[in-house]
Amino acid sequence: MHPDFTSQLTKAVRLVETKLDDCLPSVAQSLVAEPMRHAVLNGGKRLRGFLVLETAGLFDVNAKQALHAAAAIECIHAYSLVHDDLPCMDDDDLRRGKPTVHVKWDEATAVLVGDALQSLAYEILSTKGAADSDAIRVDLMGSLARASGANGMVLGQAQDIAAESAKAPLTLTQITDLQANKTGALIKWSAEAGAILAEQPMSALSDYASALGLAFQIQDDVLDIEGDAQATGKRLQKDVDAGKATFVSILGLDGAKARARSLVEQAQDMLSTYGAKADTLRNLAQYVIERDK
Repeated sequence: MHPDFTSQLTKAVRLVETKLDDCLPSVAQSLVAEPMRHAVLNGGKRLRGFLVLETAGLFDVNAKQALHAAAAIECIHAYSLVHDDLPCMDDDDLRRGKPTVHVKWDEATAVLVGDALQSLAYEILSTKGAADSDAIRVDLMGSLARASGANGMVLGQAQDIAAESAKAPLTLTQITDLQANKTGALIKWSAEAGAILAEQPMSALSDYASALGLAFQIQDDVLDIEGDAQATGKRLQKDVDAGKATFVSILGLDGAKARARSLVEQAQDMLSTYGAKADTLRNLAQYVIERDK
C-alpha cells in the first residue's frame, strides 16, 4: 500500500468528522443530541465518507460540496448500526469499543436516535451546498433512499434475521446476496455519489464498489475468527456461536482470504478508465483486506 494512503485517510476522517460535528444538534438543542453524537462521533473507519470524497475527486467536484454527501452516508451508516445493535436484532453491547446506545441509555432512545440520524442524512443532502442543482440533490436523496431501504440495506438486515431461524445455513450464493444488501448497498452508494455529483457515468465505480463491499464483508468474517476484540471494538465469534453461515464457515479461512484478495484485484481493475487519478481508490481496496478492525 502506498505510504501516503494512511495520511490521506486520516485527513479525510478529520474532514468528515468536522462536518458531522457541525451537522449534529447540540445537547442544548435536542434531548437525543448526546446519544446521537455518541453513535456518530465515537470512532469509526469513515470508509463510506472517504469513498464519497475520493470518487468526487475523480471528477474534480469541490471537496466542501462532497462533504455533505460524505456526512449523510455516515449518518445513515450510524443509524443502521444503532438499530442493528438492539436486542431485538443483533443484540450487541459494544460498538467501536464503547457501550452501544441502548446499553448506555435505553432501547427507546436507541430507536429514536436511529430515526433522527436517518432524517438528518436527508436534511444534509437537501441543503443548497450539497450539490449544484435541485436535480442532483434529488438524485442523491432518491438513490440513498433506495440503497438504504427495503431493497437495499434494510432488506439485508431482514435477510440476516431470517437466516437465524432458517432450517439450514445459507448457501454461498445466499450469503453473498445478503451481504450485497446489508453491507454492500451503502458502500456502493458511497462510490457512486461522486459520479452523481458530477453527472458522470457510474458503471465502473458501481462495479468497483460491488467487489469492494464483498471483500470488506469477507474481511469482517475473517476478523471475527482471528481478530482482536480490543482492536475491533466489538464481541467476536458471535456468528460462530450462533451457528450462522459466514464466508469463513463456507469457504474456510484460507479460502475466504483468497476470495477477498481476488475481489480486491477485480475492484482495482475496474478503475482502469481513471488512470493514476484512482490510485487512492486502488489503495483503499487493498486496505479493506489488510485492516484489523
